[in-house]
Amino acid sequence: LRYSVPGVGLISPPPHHDIYSIEDLAQLIHDLKNANTNARVSVKLVAEVGVGTIAAGVAKAHADLVLISGHDGGTGASPLTSIKHAGIPWELGLAETHQVLVMNDLRSRIRVETDGQLKTGRDVIVATLLGAEEYGFSTAPLVTVGCILMRVCHLNTCPVGVATQDPKLRKKFTGDAQYVVNFMRFIAQEVREYMAELGFRTVNEMIGHTECLGMNKAVEHWKTRGIDLSAILLQPDAPPSVIRHQVIEQDHGLEDALDNTTLLDLCRPALDRGEKVEAVVPIRNINRVVGTITGSEITRRFGPQGLPEDTIKLNFTGSAGQSFGAFIPPGMTLTLEGDSNDYLGKGLSGGKIVVFPSRQATFVAEENVIIGNVAFYGATGGEGYIRGVAGERFCVRNSGARTVVEGVGDHGCEYMTGGRVVVLGTTGRNFAAGMSGGVAYVMDEAGEFARRCNKEMVALGKVEDAEEAKEVQAMIARHAQYTGSKRAQEILGTWSQWLPYFVRVMPKDYERVLAAQREMRLAGLSPEEAEMAAFEQNSKNAARLGGK
Repeated sequence: LRYSVPGVGLISPPPHHDIYSIEDLAQLIHDLKNANTNARVSVKLVAEVGVGTIAAGVAKAHADLVLISGHDGGTGASPLTSIKHAGIPWELGLAETHQVLVMNDLRSRIRVETDGQLKTGRDVIVATLLGAEEYGFSTAPLVTVGCILMRVCHLNTCPVGVATQDPKLRKKFTGDAQYVVNFMRFIAQEVREYMAELGFRTVNEMIGHTECLGMNKAVEHWKTRGIDLSAILLQPDAPPSVIRHQVIEQDHGLEDALDNTTLLDLCRPALDRGEKVEAVVPIRNINRVVGTITGSEITRRFGPQGLPEDTIKLNFTGSAGQSFGAFIPPGMTLTLEGDSNDYLGKGLSGGKIVVFPSRQATFVAEENVIIGNVAFYGATGGEGYIRGVAGERFCVRNSGARTVVEGVGDHGCEYMTGGRVVVLGTTGRNFAAGMSGGVAYVMDEAGEFARRCNKEMVALGKVEDAEEAKEVQAMIARHAQYTGSKRAQEILGTWSQWLPYFVRVMPKDYERVLAAQREMRLAGLSPEEAEMAAFEQNSKNAARLGGK
């Protein structure tokens, strides 16, 4: 799922550097809905004071479901500080969320779920009366299949074989899917009995009826003195006409997407018969997430392998909106003569994106920003060639795409776990922060890159291997071919003079694991066996260094 290399540590949970406002969240929801029009988009929020206001924003951002997660949850891979100190009980967050949504007449547009150590049918009843209509069970079902809560889920050492890829440990797994089925049947039976006792026929009838709840008068411990639960049991001040459970489907406006109005019809020969298609299409900045619905149709019909390279070639002219080419699969090539807003190539999944300035432009391409922030965020494969400078957070969390760009802003290649990035110009500060995989090659004419790079997890060096130099040269040649870049042509024309200026940015752990894999393959192991052997060797070394 993460397209990472076994044996290389990851930063988990990862930060979401494509979300800095409710508008960013709305864009992400829109992107995901374009990627799969049939999927429900869920937004998870940690229960905390003020979560109701955030949930109202989530509803306005057109999410289909909001999940209020209590402080008692948390997997064995979560940081200890998160497990112990983040969030408040789900009851508090859920009650506030339901009340705020009802008071703003938003409850009818969104479903509400809660989780965080739900274990019994009574927990489900309480959650429903406080405002939820969906419920998440995680820890309890894991226990039914054998989990003993060792909290080593991230170490591949689970002693009962629940959370591990180690074949020896997986043999110890004694669970069965039927155990979970039986557990959930008992939960449902208890819920049915409580509903009958309270006089409710359906879950929707029961949602938000806090008058059925009360404080436990028998609790007289000194710690409970002064506790007032009236805010949790409050009935929102809203007219009876306000619906208190979800009945209205969110309007995502997909019928107006450029894909639905134009691109799908243009690409029909490729989708139906596998024929090559090429077209020129004007584009404006109001056209968001262009190519994604078409790409999802390709994946739906042909699977993740998509179509042969360049089966669909769409040449756009103008200024593209956000998320141009997001998630596009193999077989799609999007060329943009103009410029693009943020999130270009987000989640690129094998397609190809080419951007270059208008032929009428009078500015110098390599000195001007041509695409916005957060380009190729979370890309897992494919190619990108950008004639011009990219904004901030270029190729954050890239795990497989191969891209060439002529300059980037701050935080380039942050949290990258795979792929190749060639930068034919300057970078901003904090380059390669948290980078644990993949390789970047940065042109450093002025000799200032070292101070702009975050060297905590990476090592800087020259491109000394002949095969590696050929790989970089080939990427630049493709960049010149697709974009007509004068910068690339100049470098290729005197390659031997420019090669020494390239700085190779390689994650330290990544390089060590790749070297171990090469040794294992030379010893006669298959690629899969070498990968596992290198992983086990790295795990033993890490345990020894950690004193375990």
